[in-house]
Amino acid sequence: MTTANRAVRGTTQQPESFLEPLPTLKLVPSVEKLDAGLRSLDHYRTKLPLWRYASRQKLIPLVRWETPYLASIQKRVRSPALDTYFSITANLGTHTFFMIVLPILFWCGYTSLGRAMVHILASGVFFSGFLKDTWCLPRPLSPPLHRITMSHSAALEYGFPSTHTTNAVSVAVYALFLLTAPDSTIQPDLKVFLQVLSSCYATSIILGRLYCGMHGFLDVIFGSALGALLSALQHWFGGTLDHFISTKSSNAPAIIILTILILIRIHPEPADDCPCFDDSVAFAGVIIGVELGNWHFAQSGFSWDQPIFATVPFSLDTLGWPKTVARIVIGVLMIFAWREVMKPALLKTLPPIFRVIEKLGLNLPRRFFVQASEYKQVPKQLKDDNVIPSVSDIPSLLTSIRHPRQSRSISVGPQSEADAYETLAYREKRRRESTQEKVAALSKIEKQSGESPGYFGIATSNNASRHPTTGLLPTPAPSHTDLYQSILGAETALYTPLTPGDETGSANASRRPSQERKQFDRENREMFSKLEKPRVRYDVEVITKLIVYTGIAWIAVEGAPIFFEVVGLGIRDHPG
Repeated sequence: MTTANRAVRGTTQQPESFLEPLPTLKLVPSVEKLDAGLRSLDHYRTKLPLWRYASRQKLIPLVRWETPYLASIQKRVRSPALDTYFSITANLGTHTFFMIVLPILFWCGYTSLGRAMVHILASGVFFSGFLKDTWCLPRPLSPPLHRITMSHSAALEYGFPSTHTTNAVSVAVYALFLLTAPDSTIQPDLKVFLQVLSSCYATSIILGRLYCGMHGFLDVIFGSALGALLSALQHWFGGTLDHFISTKSSNAPAIIILTILILIRIHPEPADDCPCFDDSVAFAGVIIGVELGNWHFAQSGFSWDQPIFATVPFSLDTLGWPKTVARIVIGVLMIFAWREVMKPALLKTLPPIFRVIEKLGLNLPRRFFVQASEYKQVPKQLKDDNVIPSVSDIPSLLTSIRHPRQSRSISVGPQSEADAYETLAYREKRRRESTQEKVAALSKIEKQSGESPGYFGIATSNNASRHPTTGLLPTPAPSHTDLYQSILGAETALYTPLTPGDETGSANASRRPSQERKQFDRENREMFSKLEKPRVRYDVEVITKLIVYTGIAWIAVEGAPIFFEVVGLGIRDHPG
């Protein structure tokens, strides 16, 4: 005897005749169960440790909640002029901009300010990347948002927190600390102007990230808090760190280098192929180069001890503008020459060493990086740097500066794996909500028609034909999620509960899930096939990037200043 028959006989009301059709069985679906072929949630559940996944699940609803509002704001205020303005000014918060500006501070005698900027900016890039890879939170969904950017790699990163915002706020807050310091000698009118300029700079970057659809409120709020915290720490403890480095003992730089290497090692593995780790390694190398270079430069006999140890000798009155400009041009050329020579040399010489290390079991592999034993050589033209462009990229960079409207891109649709998985997750969320609404509506109708809930969740109906309910399902009231649905389209439940009186539905119920699932899988494959494919990354790139950027920072604080003195672009008389 089947369960269905036992369920029917167990009721108080017996059928009028055993020859009557068996009651319609309506299996109430489990809306919590993921359908086969849909792995949007399983992806992060399986790739992340439990504590990271749990915290991500608490934060992701905020990202989804704010997206329709961001899209509504963008739609209302967007214009071609604002598109150009915010896409251009976004470059003022990039790694490339700061890597060009920071060396100039050292070469023009602003060593104290240069060191402070390196500390807060490098820390901001490193720790924002650290947090991005920890929680793997996507950027606000596109559509409904349009993403406006001049960078082709930014969309491949996670969204939380905003590194642009962290950089801009840290610079602005530290500038305000300096301008309001009791020992500031800046004229009052100029001080007010610089305070307003700093505030406008940070505000413009923050609003631009929201306007361009690259970040949400949560991203910029947390990014602002992180930037302000790093600036405050530098303001309060920067002098202590400088004093620690200024000692002649080699223990000071050794401790800092060891600490940074440990932070690189414990940098979390992302669930998707995100380039955040690459930028974090680059700026970790910058800190190593600056601290090591300053420590050694202070003992070289070429530096000044005032106003801070390891100050690069500079006086505009003594050198004049021609020599000052020559110092900057030569210094920049030295940085590019170092990068162009050392990068290919390291990528060629390191793989054999890494294969030996791998055989000894001493390698520390990371996800998404190909091990040395799996390739013969690294391609020569490797597009692996988002911080400093190569010499071959300079013409296109100058073109983008001259023609910003032609260089910016406006993208609609998923651009990274994180975007695609978030799109799937949202679709499934809407499917589950739709299924829940239908189940609740059916339950209400069954109660009104006097149906029994049945056995083990199996509802029975002997008078289904007498009480047709097709078309009586209520329509949910519109909400702010309608902005999503208008662009993504209404999702169809893969398992649709049967409506009483729907014989055709019961006949095709067994075929429907398979057909819809196949269509759903086809759409998913098509969406992933259109994504920008992350490039292949090799294990030797981590050490290569660390060495290259350590060398770039060393050139900025010691190598180039000594060269200036040797070729006659320095100041012979060293005070103090």
